[in-house]
Amino acid sequence: MNYTKTTATESSFVSTVFLWMFAALGITALTAYLFASTPSLMMMMFSETGLNIFGWIVMLAPIIIVFVMSARVNKMSVQTMTMLYIVYSILMGMSLSFIFLAYTSASIMKTFAICSAMFGIMALVGYTTKTDLTKFGGILMMALIGIIVASLVNFFMHSERLEYIISFVGVLIFTGLTAYDVQKIKEIGNNGIAQGDTMAKITIFAALSLYLDFINLFLYLLRFFGKRN
Repeated sequence: MNYTKTTATESSFVSTVFLWMFAALGITALTAYLFASTPSLMMMMFSETGLNIFGWIVMLAPIIIVFVMSARVNKMSVQTMTMLYIVYSILMGMSLSFIFLAYTSASIMKTFAICSAMFGIMALVGYTTKTDLTKFGGILMMALIGIIVASLVNFFMHSERLEYIISFVGVLIFTGLTAYDVQKIKEIGNNGIAQGDTMAKITIFAALSLYLDFINLFLYLLRFFGKRN
């Protein structure tokens, strides 16, 4: 009886997390398409010399929001966290609207399909595997820090070879993180350690983790499969 109850709680929690993730992806996709197909909206983020102040805010604000949500998850209300999650999804859509200018729509859709398949497979692996993936979490995070540093260096070097290596490693990291995060989410649901507002905030934060895994995997894959305009 207890096992059945635990399984039901676990399934309900995991399902809710994925629903929140899909909702954010939907908001991001719609926002990106709306901005990319409306020149007047795109021009809001540009000046004659490139990105204007608003454009830079759109690009940098998502990073700040993630840090704020991470640092104040215990003090923040569910309503505030939900609002930030939605705002984050919109801002990411505005940022990602640029890919429609750089790549063809067909290649974007193809990459999205490939990313969805890879994400789904790794999510299934994370949910069903009996192997403890915790030991890989630290390795993946260190590797992630490594490619962030490498990306900053390559911002000045403009090396195509290094860009290719970074993209390849990025795909490996975020496929691994997908399985790791799904297993971690499953364990949270299995333990049922929190209820009420606390669990609601954990749900949103878990959805954000999966959202980031998907978006980053998509962007790294786009560098391989995206056909430039």
